[in-house]
Amino acid sequence: MLNTMSVKNLKTFSGLDRKQVAFSRAKHGSNEITPKKRNSFFKQYLSSFGDPLIQILLAALALDVIFLFRDADWMEAGGIAIAVFLSTFVSTISEYGSESAFLKLMQEADCIQCRVLRDETVKSLSIKEVVVGDYILLQAGEKIPADGIIVSGHLKVDQSALNGETAEASKTESSNVITFIPPQDWELLSSEQLFRGSIVNDGEAVMKVLRVGDTTFYGHMAREVQDETRDSPLKVKLAGLAKSISKLGYCAAALIAISDLFCEIVLSQQPFTSLLDITLPTLYQFTEYLLHALTLAITVVVVAVPEGLPMMITVVLSSNMLRMLADQVMVRKLVGIETSGSLNILFTDKTGTLTEGKLSVSKFILGDGTALSQESKNIYLSQLLCLSGFYNTSSSLSDGKSIGGNATDRTLLDHIEPILDQDMRRFLSSYQKEDFLPFNSTQKFSAVQLIGRDSITLLKGAPERLLPACRHYYDEQGNVLPFSDSKALERMWKSMTAKANRVLAIASSQTPLSQLTALSEHTNSLQIATSDLKLIALVAITDAIRPEVPSAVKEVQKAGIQVIMMTGDNRETAAAIAKKAGLLDQPDKKIFTSTDLLQMDDEQLKEVLPATAVIARALPTDKSRLVKVAHDMNLVVGMTGDGINDAPALKKADVGFAMGDGTEVAKEASDIVILDNNFTSISKAVLYGRTIFKSIRKFIVFQLTMNLCAVGVSLLCPFLGFDTPITITQMLWVNIIMDTLAGLAFAGEPPLKEYMEEMPKKRDEAVLNRDMIEQILYMGLCTITLCVFFLKHPWFASYFQLEAAPLRFMTAFFCLFIFCGIFNSFNARTHRLNLTAHLGHNPGFISIMILVSFVQILFIFFGGELFRTCPLSMNELLLTILLSSLVIPIDLIRKLWLRLHHKQGAL
Repeated sequence: MLNTMSVKNLKTFSGLDRKQVAFSRAKHGSNEITPKKRNSFFKQYLSSFGDPLIQILLAALALDVIFLFRDADWMEAGGIAIAVFLSTFVSTISEYGSESAFLKLMQEADCIQCRVLRDETVKSLSIKEVVVGDYILLQAGEKIPADGIIVSGHLKVDQSALNGETAEASKTESSNVITFIPPQDWELLSSEQLFRGSIVNDGEAVMKVLRVGDTTFYGHMAREVQDETRDSPLKVKLAGLAKSISKLGYCAAALIAISDLFCEIVLSQQPFTSLLDITLPTLYQFTEYLLHALTLAITVVVVAVPEGLPMMITVVLSSNMLRMLADQVMVRKLVGIETSGSLNILFTDKTGTLTEGKLSVSKFILGDGTALSQESKNIYLSQLLCLSGFYNTSSSLSDGKSIGGNATDRTLLDHIEPILDQDMRRFLSSYQKEDFLPFNSTQKFSAVQLIGRDSITLLKGAPERLLPACRHYYDEQGNVLPFSDSKALERMWKSMTAKANRVLAIASSQTPLSQLTALSEHTNSLQIATSDLKLIALVAITDAIRPEVPSAVKEVQKAGIQVIMMTGDNRETAAAIAKKAGLLDQPDKKIFTSTDLLQMDDEQLKEVLPATAVIARALPTDKSRLVKVAHDMNLVVGMTGDGINDAPALKKADVGFAMGDGTEVAKEASDIVILDNNFTSISKAVLYGRTIFKSIRKFIVFQLTMNLCAVGVSLLCPFLGFDTPITITQMLWVNIIMDTLAGLAFAGEPPLKEYMEEMPKKRDEAVLNRDMIEQILYMGLCTITLCVFFLKHPWFASYFQLEAAPLRFMTAFFCLFIFCGIFNSFNARTHRLNLTAHLGHNPGFISIMILVSFVQILFIFFGGELFRTCPLSMNELLLTILLSSLVIPIDLIRKLWLRLHHKQGAL
């Protein structure tokens, strides 16, 4: 194994022995990144009680328990306790399970192996086993496991995951003996440093480890993203809803308590003045009235509080989390789903998100300006292109894949690999490298001299360097022709560059490489010293826009979300890519560079941000600053990222989208992981988020309508001669319908494309909007009227034999009340006139409502004393169901009125 490395003096490094390893690990620690402390299941369960709606339920439960001694009826208190337990428990299970799946994903990073010199032998160890002082053998394609310096050899590494820079960094042997470098100097010494998380693109070297685990640059960034972030929009909205509901519930309770005292004292047969005589019997009687009023008030508070809402929110978030996983979207934090639907602005990376993330050859342009067709049969041109791709490169093929070299070298080698048949391989093997000049950013070209069947020098590099030295070119038949109009080719090259292509020139010469170049006195770099080059072709290399991205960007923009592309490319290339992605379709959209941002203060940046479409030459610090400025503008911010340098911005954003092939630190900082790195998956997350909020609002409309009806009936019935129109046990069943079962029914609502045509909700927008309040009041009051009409109309009293069989009459009323709620659920789930719209996409809704109807009928016939029911005849049952179905045409009248006034009453 040692002899496979070509770095010098390798045998001088013996490596640490077992005792030295133990001493180093004890002194400097292991190479594991300390994970963010994860709450235990029990602690996470307790934290769920911080939800504002859960706290209201706990207050109602406490009050209910306090007055439990009066009637010794545990059913209501038990119902609330069950609702609280189910909501908090299911929420904890869902989020804990999601986090466990994420941790399993993260553990894959610990399986990476590296080659370590130990006891004078090379061992393959997990990166967790590396300690300070170890010598690591590095080659192309390997990931650097810790921070350190090169003690032998040289490397070209990809540090884009750390600093966002796409250019390769050259690393050579350190001239200084370095034992420790403080964090503030890491960037300053980056030319001499190797950093954990970087990828070796080319070269071979031995690295000495100086920092491991949390002390690495990687670990330093990991700690930065463990700070808490601001509350999610959903939590803010629910807190406002809880406050509103509690106020309404307390007001309703006060009204009912006052009305009950009024009925008992003022309207009683006993004169009110007799109660003013302060005697023991009157004081006891007044206390009885007061306790009855308070008990009734507590019952109303319990009825008014939507104890099923936390449970419903948990169910809808959890069920959609599973749906999203099937669409390659892994949700780490449940509230991240809904927050996605509230996004106002989305900062997205270019590479791998908008583009395919893989360079490819798009076309070859010959010297006459024509494109070389794929059907070209000219073997000589194919041989020249294969010779250039195979030999004029720092890359090599391994198992059919290119490794080493820079991205351009690998792209060209990957392009020719499929055409390397047996004959072409035999042709290539007939040549050998005589001399090679590698590419560097100063000379901007590489060259190789080959000897074999003939002697030929091949050059590859920037067109501005090679084209001026070309006097001839090859046509498609392989003939050498003189240039007639080189300016036309130059215009074509610049046109391709403007279309987001990276353009290279490939040329040949019979002049030996040593005579082909000369050292420039002005730039101290090699220049082409001849003008007898023959142009083989211009090569257009592109990172193609994903085919589905333009339509996805358009969909997201139509949803009112501003999309800003952030890229390290220059302004021209960034503009070309943004145009292809559909980000510059509007004339007022602007492009800024990182330099432009530095020249603006935050107030100026706030002014230009709404018109910004692209940030070119973007730096990692730009992302964090833009998130802060957007937050100051009260915007809900989304941020995509994959590198370590992106982690702080991902953490600060309201929703952080990490890419599936990104770094572990970026994933740890994110709320959602896009497993397929596709922008379309982000638009799906937005749609799911909006669907969830719609489902929550539909459920609230349904539940508060039933709550209003229950409170209204409880308020009015004492004046109508019905002390308890709905018993505590019946109310528990009503709550089960409103809470658990209805929550499950509305949780399955399908995502509709029409939701992406609406503007995003404001971060602090109230959950209850005007349309919802109007619908709740309208249907609640209409249902109360229908119930009162049933109770007081003499025809129903006669038909159901109120005088002779009051139990039958109250059973019919109970049936009427429940079926009004069932039919109202169909009204609440859609603003359309057609109540069955998209109902087929939520089969669970129909099943649950059928189940509720079936159980209700069972209670009617078999509920007995527990539910205060008796069997009804078939005609009586059908009559009550038919009467309750009137809520559907009543709501249709409301919907028709809204359409006549050009409104939809949308949620």
